[in-house]
Amino acid sequence: MSVSTLDIRVNKVTKSRISELNHDNIQFGKLYADHMLVAYYENGAWKQPEIVPFENLSLSPATTFMHYGQAIFEGVKAYQNPDGDPIIFRPYDNWKRMNRSAERMGMPDVPEDIFIGGMRQLVELDKEWVPGGEGTSLYIRPFMIAVDEFIGVKPAEKFMFIIITSPAGPYYSKPVSIFVQEQYVRAFPGGIGFTKAAGNYGMSMYPTMKIREMGYDQILWTDGFEHKYVQEIGTMNVFFVVDGKVLTPDLAAGTILEGVTRDSVITLLREKGITVEERPISLDELEEAYKAGKFTEAFGTGTAASIAPIAELTFHDTHMKLPAPENAEITNWLKSELSEIRYGRKADTHDWIVKA
Repeated sequence: MSVSTLDIRVNKVTKSRISELNHDNIQFGKLYADHMLVAYYENGAWKQPEIVPFENLSLSPATTFMHYGQAIFEGVKAYQNPDGDPIIFRPYDNWKRMNRSAERMGMPDVPEDIFIGGMRQLVELDKEWVPGGEGTSLYIRPFMIAVDEFIGVKPAEKFMFIIITSPAGPYYSKPVSIFVQEQYVRAFPGGIGFTKAAGNYGMSMYPTMKIREMGYDQILWTDGFEHKYVQEIGTMNVFFVVDGKVLTPDLAAGTILEGVTRDSVITLLREKGITVEERPISLDELEEAYKAGKFTEAFGTGTAASIAPIAELTFHDTHMKLPAPENAEITNWLKSELSEIRYGRKADTHDWIVKA
């Protein structure tokens, strides 16, 4: 099957819930569009996918993923271009990353025609749900779960792939404050840190809850051996502007998610002639640069967060307060440049945009 000829059965809603969408107050992850895509995998093959009304799932209490965490997901966004049409940002990169996650978690690859073709058809069907305001989008959540009705410990044989969508406003409404975590560990080499597996996020809930009680927004994780090198933030990859260069942790150890927005940012920076260094970055290096006045900006990147300015970092009993967001030259340029491309207001020279 090719993406253009995939036969997807469509069962439309009898009445849309679009009237529930308040364009003046779009909260992330609170409201879901009318339809969802569902595909089943069993006996070694994917069945014909369907687009059906958004609804609850009926699952056995013995369903595998509930007990053993065989669950992965992705995050994609669709935007409204100047002509009012929905366009999707870099879905092929998310498709490839999802299949890397699937391989590591002992799950089947999702074919291109189901992931990309199904997503395009779903977004086109629910295009009224793609908001047009600046900073808004239709958040697209593809995910796969193991659905064997069996509580013995073994790789599952049956799976569900689902795509749901949700109109979204900004994930962070203000610059974020970051606490550097040196007690708990997110990932080790050989583990699943490079995947978008549900367990990576589940294990972060308790540490995140504790630092929010302290007044911080998110955790910056460190390596599991020395707690010396920065990794990623709970919902984002992380970048630091030091002495005019942009630094970000490299992916070599397999402990950091290979972010689509991360890659977009690196590409745009290098095209602009700004030096980007992907390498290990120690906390000591950042502290020394801050004390020398060379650490001038920091920001996180992710599909949900887009470009999130970082206001402050705390570690080693050192509180590093960064310049006001309006003075963050590189961060602000990136936010503007990426928005122009995502909303179709600037030529897409990288083949990042896919029409629904």
